[in-house]
Amino acid sequence: MHESEARVSTLELFFDLVFVFAITQVTGIVSHEPTAAALGRGVLVFAVLWWAWGAYAWLTNTVPTGATAARLVVLGASAAALVTALAVPAAWDDSGTAFALGYLVVMVLHLALFALAGENPEATRRAIARLAPTNLGAGVLLLVAAHADGTAQATLWVLAVATTYAGPYVTGVAGFTVHPSHFVERHGLIVIIALGESVVAIGALGDDVTVDAALAGTALVVMALVAGLWWHYFTRDADAGERALLATDGAERARLARDVYSYLHVPLVLGIVLAAVGIHEVLVHSSEPLDPVFAGAFCGGVALYFGGLAGIRARRGDRPGAACVAAGAVALAMIPLAPDVDAIVVASVLAAVTVGVALAGSRPGARTDAPAGGATP
Repeated sequence: MHESEARVSTLELFFDLVFVFAITQVTGIVSHEPTAAALGRGVLVFAVLWWAWGAYAWLTNTVPTGATAARLVVLGASAAALVTALAVPAAWDDSGTAFALGYLVVMVLHLALFALAGENPEATRRAIARLAPTNLGAGVLLLVAAHADGTAQATLWVLAVATTYAGPYVTGVAGFTVHPSHFVERHGLIVIIALGESVVAIGALGDDVTVDAALAGTALVVMALVAGLWWHYFTRDADAGERALLATDGAERARLARDVYSYLHVPLVLGIVLAAVGIHEVLVHSSEPLDPVFAGAFCGGVALYFGGLAGIRARRGDRPGAACVAAGAVALAMIPLAPDVDAIVVASVLAAVTVGVALAGSRPGARTDAPAGGATP
């Protein structure tokens, strides 16, 4: 039985455009400074951005965006999120204050609209009031971090991320309403946006690049990898996620949505973003070994993607799929090998495994992603 729901609105897609820009800024953090520290900073910045985006995915899932007040709040949040995105490259330096203030404005507007216009007003207000201390407290920690440096700054960033992500587990998500079709569609679109960042990396090579046979071949290998990642998620998992949510209701549905989408989509989307960093380097230096940091981002990103996918399936009650787990293991195994072989070899292995597993899982009778109960959906 399917519930009748509104589709994702153009206003929501407009808000997502800011997130597109923000994740390109995250990839730039690592690309411009290929160090382990920069990679760690990029991951923490992504975690903050994802939380802000996810807050509005929950908000617009229950608050109609056609009303003038809702539109003004979402547009105001888009403007604040743009400031945050602009501050990403120097979020740990001179732009830290702008980053933190932008995030705080985004979360304050989110809190206000949720409290005023959410479904089941009394329950929703109690639910969002329970989350307010962690959501806003994290912004305060980021603001303090903007005026610190070294170990103190890194510690404050970690505490800010830990505070936000601990919130829904400490306080629970009872009282939040989840409309499955809209919620799943919204998260599917953000996965497409992240994959689009990988495609953008293919085209971001500069004007002085000559497209010869080697570059064209490398681009096709990379495109096969990206297509394989798309195949894994959208040929089954998007629909399976909706069915799983429809099979539950109330607080149980909210908990499932929290776990699968707010948390387990983090390694999925972050994996794509990190892979995009490596993809650009593979295209630029296909016949040279990858820098260890770029190798870690590229192979580790693909491994994170498969790890997230396996976790999502397990939380739904499905089998993670031996082939999916094996693909992640191969990607992990490539991390120490990648700095010693040409980049195109690494990309080819990852593409072959990703596409091969995707095609194997789509064969008639294949049981790669069969539910734990044993029946193929």
